[in-house]
Amino acid sequence: MRAAGKGFAVKPSRTQIKICGVGDVETSHVAAEAGADAIGLMFVEKSPRCVTGRQAREIVKALPPQVTPIGIFQDQDNGQVSNYSERVGFNDVQLHGKENLEFVASLAGMNIIKAVSFDASDIERRLEYWDDDTVTLSAIMVDAPAKGDLAGGTGHALDWSALTSLRMPMDLPLFLAGGLTPDNVGEAIRTVRPWAVDVSSGVESSRGVKDHELIRAFCAAVREADADAG
Repeated sequence: MRAAGKGFAVKPSRTQIKICGVGDVETSHVAAEAGADAIGLMFVEKSPRCVTGRQAREIVKALPPQVTPIGIFQDQDNGQVSNYSERVGFNDVQLHGKENLEFVASLAGMNIIKAVSFDASDIERRLEYWDDDTVTLSAIMVDAPAKGDLAGGTGHALDWSALTSLRMPMDLPLFLAGGLTPDNVGEAIRTVRPWAVDVSSGVESSRGVKDHELIRAFCAAVREADADAG
């Protein structure tokens, strides 16, 4: 999933897989061996999946080169984002809060994935906001609406059919998230045809605890859906 130039410019031959909220080296190895293309490292303190800089650095150092580490942030200042990026060793960042165009511009040089919460009544307006060629995003993630004050990892599935007619701003790659599991990710891929799928709670045995067998099952289900699509 390594970004090309200003972003994820190359259309992959298969759906990319991101396992979000990885908290230890063993789980990162399981994800890599199962076929994940990226893992998400959570730096949002109120999340049960939050990791320290030291934990994240150990995970990144142990990752094989084909797996991309992505730092997850929500309404944190750009200095904190840059600090973690330098200390831990990643250049791909996912913004899951109310960050605006100016904030993204302040992170020049990083590959930015901007998460947008899905709401059928105004999803087009939310996406249009990012249709601005003065700011470089690498991808858009469409996720379920926030639960309380914490975005992402809610386990709530989207109405995938409502996404099929949407155009991504600047024709950016689409990361599909929100309630994905080994049981439904195949249907989601066949319906939406996203660039990548992102899972967190859907591969957990309890909140914040990754289940290795579910990670393997999720990756296998993605590959099966890709094979069905030819």
